Formats: sequence, C-alpha cells, structure tokens
Amino acid sequence: MDDRNVYRASETIQMAMRKGPARLGLIIVAALVLFLFLKPWVQVGAGERGIVLNFGAVQENVLGEGLHLRVPVMQEIVRVDVKVQKAETNAAAASADLQDVSSTVAINYHIIPDKANIVYQSIGIHFKERIIDPAVQEVVKAVTAKYTAEELITKRPAVSDAMKLSLTERLMEHNIAVDAFSIVGFSFSKIFMEAIESKQTAEQLALKAKRDLDRIKIEAEQTVTAAKAEAESLRLQRANISPDLIELRKIEANLRAIEKWNGILPQVTGAGAIPFIGVGEVKKK
Repeated sequence: MDDRNVYRASETIQMAMRKGPARLGLIIVAALVLFLFLKPWVQVGAGERGIVLNFGAVQENVLGEGLHLRVPVMQEIVRVDVKVQKAETNAAAASADLQDVSSTVAINYHIIPDKANIVYQSIGIHFKERIIDPAVQEVVKAVTAKYTAEELITKRPAVSDAMKLSLTERLMEHNIAVDAFSIVGFSFSKIFMEAIESKQTAEQLALKAKRDLDRIKIEAEQTVTAAKAEAESLRLQRANISPDLIELRKIEANLRAIEKWNGILPQVTGAGAIPFIGVGEVKKK
C-alpha cells in the first residue's frame, strides 16, 4: 500500500470517529421518544382498580392504586371506579289492594374491588343501566305487592328494610355491594289520596268528639261530687242543731250587732212608736 492509500484510510477512520457520537445521540433521543410514545406505565388513582387486558383479553390480576408497568402494544389497562356511588331510580308498582304506586328509590353502592375485572368482563362500565335500575324496579314491584297502600305509608321502615335486603341479594350476584337504601317518596293516585285525607279528617273529628265527651263526663262527675259533699255538709249541720246551739247563734248575732253600733240610739223604734228623747237634748234643758 502506497502512502496515498494509507492517508485515505486514515482519513476515513477519522471521519467515522467524528460521526459516531452524533449517531449515538440520535439513537438515544429516538429511543426516548419511542419510550414516551409507547408509555409503558400506568397510574391507578385513589378509589380505582386497574383491569389488565392482554390483546383485549381480561386477566385475573387486578391492579391496585399506584404506578404500574405494562407491556406496550400487548397490554392495556382499564381503570374502574370502586368508590361508593349514588343511583336514583323511579319505579311503578301495584299494592296488595291494587292501588297504583309510584316510587323513587335512592341507593349507595360500590363494586367489590377484587371482583372489578369480573364486573368489567360480564357487565362493562354501564352497570347502572344494565343491572342496578332493572333490579331496583323488580324489587320495588315484588315488595310493594305484599303491602296495602296504607301500610306502605304506616310501615315505611319495614318496607324499606325488605327492599334493601332483596336488592342486596340480587346485586351481590353481580359483585355489586349495596351500602345504603332509602325510599325518597311514594306517590299514589289522586282518588286514593283524597280518600286518605277524608279518613284522616273523620278520625280527627271522632277523636275530638271523644275528648269532648270525656271532658263532659269528668266535669259532670266533679259537679256530682261537689253536690254530694255540700249535701253531706248540710246534713251534718242539721243533725247537730239543738236549742242550745240556736241560743248560741242568737247571742253571737247580738254581739256582732253591738260591735257595729255607733253609739246613737234610734229616734224611732218602729212605725207609730213613741220617739226616744235624745240624751243631748236632756242636757240642753
């Protein structure tokens, strides 16, 4: 190899060495961009669970809260809310006495965290419309049919407990837990409400009449008792009257009259009687 060829080879090596760091930097930058683009991690928030999908297939493991790694392209993580949520449902039913009843029911519920993958696989994320609302309507109809319309009002706590128990059993089959249940309101037909109002008015009037009668009886009994006491007092007084008592009463009356006398003798003792001569006039003569 002559000197010219040696020079050219040396120059080629130097050029390759100068280009190497730049290519390495480009490779590193490209790798970082690809890493960020594929995002091989996932963050599961508070009150959530992560459902792992391998090419769309639901896996048995459920990811808890926090940061987790995933295999890009192959794995997808679906977040499912397992916090307590509220659902309100309207339901129409008929009572045992065939009265139309419209009910509004509110429940608090949550997905059982460890079964979130099963819920997602069998129901999806629209479980309220698919499972909860139909279950509430069915439970309300079944329980309402066991009570009369009046009992639905007077036994409301018992009706609510029966509905909650039945709904809890139904939703637990789908891995959904019921935390609270309440009947927001019952509404009946206008005719039935008017009948209830008339009945309540009649009962109130009857109660008032009974109270008035009781009061009259008590007052009459008090009057009779007072009359008996007065009659007994008079009887005792008559039984104790004697000539000595009569004379004593006369003396007491005379004494009271003397105490009230002002010291002036009456001028006339009676019609046609001779007038007394005043003491003052005698002194003047």
